[in-house]
Amino acid sequence: MKGVSSVIIRLNWGIHFISKGVKAVAEQNKNSGIKSWPQDDRPREKLLKKGASSLSNSELLAILLRTGAKGTSAIDLARGIVEKFGTFRNMNHTDARDWIEFKGLGPAKIAQIQAALEIGRRFREVEVNNTRQKISSARDVVSIIMPQMRDLKTEVFKVIYLNSNNKIIEISDAATGTVNHAMPIVREIIHAALQKFAAAMICVHNHPSANIAPSAEDKKFTQELTAAGKLMDIKLLDHIIIGDDAFYSFAEEGII
Repeated sequence: MKGVSSVIIRLNWGIHFISKGVKAVAEQNKNSGIKSWPQDDRPREKLLKKGASSLSNSELLAILLRTGAKGTSAIDLARGIVEKFGTFRNMNHTDARDWIEFKGLGPAKIAQIQAALEIGRRFREVEVNNTRQKISSARDVVSIIMPQMRDLKTEVFKVIYLNSNNKIIEISDAATGTVNHAMPIVREIIHAALQKFAAAMICVHNHPSANIAPSAEDKKFTQELTAAGKLMDIKLLDHIIIGDDAFYSFAEEGII
């Protein structure tokens, strides 16, 4: 009986030490999260103290994510995402399958990231509208529109309405199409121009294929809108096609 008691005591001590070790590991994992960091190193506190510009891309993304996954902090998850995509631009207009490799990144967090990217894009668009920037060339238009349109997966058609000094009144979406086709309506564009008291306009659309050569439909539409504009004394200054860091200008090619 004495031998059995000794074995039981040793087993109990063994279980005690194993349990203690498991708890220690769990506590270590718990303390490896962002909450265990010094306050000045935590992304949220750093932003409030030093401003958003002081944060890295990973830290900004970690604030959006808020939490990571088991054994992984939000900042570690954010670093993995940044390493995969490289830039915020590359995160935009992605497929759901591009995100499945990240443990702890569900539909809600992906939606948060994409919503933040869209807010940034719209902020830039409003900023441009409010500055009443003067347009002097196709490159002026491209510098404004390219960041918004070069990564779109479907064809989108925009119209820039200008006053008599070629300053922007408004940039409006005229049509959204499928992967390779949008159907802007000439009458609606002219009607909108009259409502805004526009003296001129510039049309812009993207080619998701990145081939910036105008199609027969592009050329026909440009001719029809030019003719309709002349009747209402609204000049079509240009029609620009956006590709991937490249563009085609009807005006620069002498077609308008």
